[in-house]
Amino acid sequence: MRNLAAAVLLLSSLSAFAQTAPAKPMSERKPDTFLRQYSETRRFMSGRPVKPRFTPDEKTLFFLRAQPTSASQTLFAFDVATGATKELLTPESILKGAEETLSVEEKARRERMRVSTRGFTTYDLSEDGERILVSLSGKLYLVERSSGKSTELKTGPGVIDPRFSPDGKQIAYVRDNDVFRIDLATNKEQRVTQGGSEAKTHGLAEFVAQEEMGRFSGYWWSQDSKFIAYTESDTTAVEKLTIVDVMHPEKGGNDFPYPRPGKPNAVVRLGVIPVTGGKTVWVDWDAKAYPYLATVAWQKGGPLTVLVQNRTQTEEQLLAVEPRTGKTRVLLTEKDAAWINLDQDFPRWLEDGSGFLWYTERNGGPEVEQRNADGSLARSWVKPGAGFRGMSRFVDATRTLYFFGDPNPTESYLWRVKDGGAPEKIATGTPAPAFETPVTISKEGGLLVAISQTDTTMPRYSVLRADGTRVGDLPSIAAEPPFTPNTQYYVVGKEGFHASVTRPRSMKPGVKLPVIVYVYGGPTATVVRRGMAENLLNQWLADQGFLIVKFDGRGTPLRSASWERAVKYDFATITLDDQIAALKALAEKVPELDPSRVGIYGWSFGGYMAALAALKRPDVFKAAVAGAPVVDWLDYDTHYTERYLGLPQEHPEAYEKSSLLTYANDASKPIASLLLIHGTADDNVYFFHTLKLSHALFLAGKPHELLPLSGLTHMVPDPLVTQRQYERVLNYFHKHL
Repeated sequence: MRNLAAAVLLLSSLSAFAQTAPAKPMSERKPDTFLRQYSETRRFMSGRPVKPRFTPDEKTLFFLRAQPTSASQTLFAFDVATGATKELLTPESILKGAEETLSVEEKARRERMRVSTRGFTTYDLSEDGERILVSLSGKLYLVERSSGKSTELKTGPGVIDPRFSPDGKQIAYVRDNDVFRIDLATNKEQRVTQGGSEAKTHGLAEFVAQEEMGRFSGYWWSQDSKFIAYTESDTTAVEKLTIVDVMHPEKGGNDFPYPRPGKPNAVVRLGVIPVTGGKTVWVDWDAKAYPYLATVAWQKGGPLTVLVQNRTQTEEQLLAVEPRTGKTRVLLTEKDAAWINLDQDFPRWLEDGSGFLWYTERNGGPEVEQRNADGSLARSWVKPGAGFRGMSRFVDATRTLYFFGDPNPTESYLWRVKDGGAPEKIATGTPAPAFETPVTISKEGGLLVAISQTDTTMPRYSVLRADGTRVGDLPSIAAEPPFTPNTQYYVVGKEGFHASVTRPRSMKPGVKLPVIVYVYGGPTATVVRRGMAENLLNQWLADQGFLIVKFDGRGTPLRSASWERAVKYDFATITLDDQIAALKALAEKVPELDPSRVGIYGWSFGGYMAALAALKRPDVFKAAVAGAPVVDWLDYDTHYTERYLGLPQEHPEAYEKSSLLTYANDASKPIASLLLIHGTADDNVYFFHTLKLSHALFLAGKPHELLPLSGLTHMVPDPLVTQRQYERVLNYFHKHL
């Protein structure tokens, strides 16, 4: 669930549906044009630019964009001088009528990265900016920037994770479980590593690295382009779980290594090998004490650097590696009694070799430090309390750090810190309050793209100079929503919970309305955020006569370290108590809120919270819809679960207290109306979670409903399924509230 921050961005508007009038059969209702349009336009986001990237000369800005009702993305170029945009390459021009195909490995990798688009989902740019690399259907295509000519590279099938070498003369990638490279001068492929297999992969990140650590790659170029560091991930001892297409059992199933708490993880080691092949030098560290290879960096100005963690993630070491021998030396050690959060942007070595930037929370909150080359502390660049969310870029030429965030966790802005100075907010022209998300900044810092939205505007991609002068906007062709959300923000309760309320646009003051709580409630993500896109679906619901509310309680990020760590060894108490406390406190400020008619809805950890509310507090919540809930934490993955609940052998009480089965099995306790929704092909929170809960409720004599989404994963990108799913959810709340 490390990626649940991304997942919640995707699902944050997937709120519950309700009406106050008596239900009509679906056959008697008029088709809802908003819901269909919302689904077909991928939440009104198709047609907006994504993944912008500047050339080193700051003359061109590349980006990807789909059509308004398509998920297939095309490559475009924006001319900084003229503002003109031209299409460079389309998937159709390459496929020429053939169907795009993906391997099982690539599908799984995209699921981990929360990528629901097709066509060109990413691209790479050579260091000099003269060549562009795109992949499609497991094949590679090289685009010459000057001419626009594209050439298919002569690789074998099934290419994964292709990237240029720093000198731009080679491309490395993974296929057939080994690392390969292709020399661009000769267009000839060479296998770099040998002996990779399905059980012992070379160059691919293992499941928990992708899902929980945010590390999506398993190989790294040396800066001189002569060596590659790569992971060997041995899943021989890891438990295998099988996913079967329930609509086509004759096709058999796909097995995935999935490490559950207290059970074996993949054995991961890091090797260094010449790009021409040969002997691997294995990196030496205390893998028994620090079994997790969390981060690898091989950057200009710094040595090959690795971050390794102990199993419970209460201690980690940053190590400098000597590639010729594999020997390591400790740069620094971090410890935390609860757990340590990862940020894959760090370490970031300074190009002059004098040291590196480092992320820590040891002083009570997110902080960015400068460390000397030996790991000793130089000074702090961004102190706790500044609201640091993430780094955008460090520009070595001007020694300027760009980051995004804000002390108010419901907002986000672009900031910069110049060497020795204090953070200053960059004037992007977006009126506050707003939510500015990670941006693209040119290598020398002369240009940037600010991606921003407000309560009344959808995401906008503004191209700006460093002084804030506007160059232009990357053009969007997206369909625009038919209305603007009517959402207000509050701080409630003695704990100071952030809350939001979306009201009907035709709201009559003083009229009490039933309430739907959209919940996430767990580590890694918040739901109370500024932005029009955040509340479109909520507004559609509210317009049917409901208040849609959100709360961020303890256990969520972006407050203090202690605020987030309040859930250590217990997911089931403070998380739910805070939702209820915030609801009661909000009722004192919003008299229209009817506390006798409250429903709750969430997905993933939010699905767990919704089911928990139905099981533990039916006195507060009358109906719940739980999407893809984690039911028993013994069945989720190691890196996420053990971080918060510890090892099950050492803290069995934490797992017992946090399991939904603990509350479902008690036949004497009542339950709120509960609808369970789950994709049958989910390889993150497996479908058997929901089946286990349904079975326990059945045996305990507790009625509930179950909606399986056949063939769907943890994401639900299919437009028709999305529409039908919400029609069902609408009917459910319509009936029970």
